[in-house]
Amino acid sequence: MDDHIPSETSGETLDRSYFSDENQHDFKVVGQPSPRLDARGHVTGTTRYFEDNHFRGTLHIKVCRSKRHHAKLTRIDPAPAMNVPGVVRVLTAKDVPANWYTVLRLINVGPNDEPVLAEDSVRYLGEPICAVVAESEAAAIEGASRVQVDYEDLPVVLDVEEALKPDAQIVNPVHGKNYFEYEGHPFRRIRFGDVEKGFAEADHIFEHRYQSRPIEQAPVETTGCIVKPEGDGRLTIYSDTQACFFTLDNTALILDVPTAKLRVVGGTVGGGFGGKVDVMVEPLACIAAMLTNRPVKFVYDRAEEMQVSSPRAAERIYIKDGVMKDGRIVARKMTFYIDSGAYSRHTPYGVTKASAHVPGPYSIPNVWADCHCVYTNRTPSSAMRGFGVTIGDFALESQMDRIAKTLGLDPLIFRLKNAYRDGDTKAHRKKVEGAALIEVIQRAAELVGHDLPEEYRKMSSVKREAK
Repeated sequence: MDDHIPSETSGETLDRSYFSDENQHDFKVVGQPSPRLDARGHVTGTTRYFEDNHFRGTLHIKVCRSKRHHAKLTRIDPAPAMNVPGVVRVLTAKDVPANWYTVLRLINVGPNDEPVLAEDSVRYLGEPICAVVAESEAAAIEGASRVQVDYEDLPVVLDVEEALKPDAQIVNPVHGKNYFEYEGHPFRRIRFGDVEKGFAEADHIFEHRYQSRPIEQAPVETTGCIVKPEGDGRLTIYSDTQACFFTLDNTALILDVPTAKLRVVGGTVGGGFGGKVDVMVEPLACIAAMLTNRPVKFVYDRAEEMQVSSPRAAERIYIKDGVMKDGRIVARKMTFYIDSGAYSRHTPYGVTKASAHVPGPYSIPNVWADCHCVYTNRTPSSAMRGFGVTIGDFALESQMDRIAKTLGLDPLIFRLKNAYRDGDTKAHRKKVEGAALIEVIQRAAELVGHDLPEEYRKMSSVKREAK
C-alpha cells in the first residue's frame, strides 16, 4: 500500500506513519494553533449574512403575540392594524395552508401539535396569533400592537410535577394529557438488572434532586430570514438557519408546495447553538411573499429572541444510588422531568437521548429510569448543545462528587472504579465500544498534577485487570 494518501481538503499528502503508535502524540492540528477558515471574513467585516441581501420593495413582518400563558381566543380583530399607514395585510391562521409546525415529522416523531398561528386558544406567553405585513419595520410593530385580542383565561400549569397530577389542566389537547407517550408508556423507560435488589445489598444509599432552568442560546444574530419571489414562481429563502434542508422540507410541508418551489440559501450563522433549527420564521415570510409577490423580511428583535425562541428545556432530576463501602455503585435509579413547554418541538427526541445516556459513563449492574417529556404553559423548548444529555450529565457528575466527598474517596478514583469499558453492556443494552474514559481520566490527572496510585495508572478501557 502506498505510504501516502491524498488529503481531500488541502491537496497535500498525509503520511500514514503519522497515525502509528510511535507518533500518536505528534499531532499537527490537535493541540496546535489553527486559524478558523472564516476568521479573516469576520474580522474584516466581509463575511456575508442573510441581512446583507437588500431587495427593492421589501416588506417587513412583526407578530401579534399572546399576552396570556393560557387562554381561549374569543375575538381577534385585525382591523385596527390595517388602519396604520404602511400596513399591507394581516396574516391569520386561515392564511396558512397547513397550519402545523412539523419540526419532528421528518424523523417520524409525532403527532403534529403546534399551530403556526394560533386558532382557538393560546398556550404560552408570546405565542403568535397573527402576523402584520408592512412597508417598514416601524409600521409592522405599530400594526401588531393594535391588533385587538380578547381572551378567556384558563388555568395555568407551570410546574412539571404539578402537570402530571390527575386533576391538572390539560395543556396540549392534541395529546389529551400533559406528557408525550412512548410506545404506550407515559415516559421513556430503562430497566436493567434488579435495582431494588441492588439497593438492598448496598452499604450506603444516596438520594439527591437536581434542577435546571430554561437556558436561552442568546446568539449575537437573532433568528430571521428574507424571502424573495422569483420570476419562475419559486421562492428564494435567505436564512440564518442551522439546517438548510430541514428548513426546506418543513417550510414546504407548511406551505403545502413541492420542495422544488423553494430554494434555501444559508451561509454564516451569527450564533445558533441549536436554537436556529426550529423553522419558525421562514413559513410566515414565505406566505407573505406569495400573497404580495414582494420580498419579505422577518427578523426577531432581542426581546423576541429571549422570550419565544426555543430555549434549552428546564429539567428536574432525582437520583438514588446504592453504593458499596469500596466505592462500587451497585444500583442507580433516576427520574427525569423534562419541560417541553406548551408543544413538542424537539423535546420528545431530547428525552429519548436523555434515557439513552442513563446511567452515564459508568458500569452499574442495576439501573432503573423513567424519563418524562412534560407539557406546561411555558415557551416550547428545543435544541441546545447536546440537549437531553447536558443537564443530565451535570446532575450525574454532581452526584458522583457528592458521593465521593461523603465517603472520603478521591473523586477521580471513584470514577475509575465505576468507569465503563469496551465490551460492557450499557443499560439500554448496547455494547460499549471505544470508551477511552479511563485513559481520559488518567491523562486529566496527569495534566493537573493529580497523583493516582499505580493500580489506577495501569487501568485500561480495553481490558480488565485479573482479579
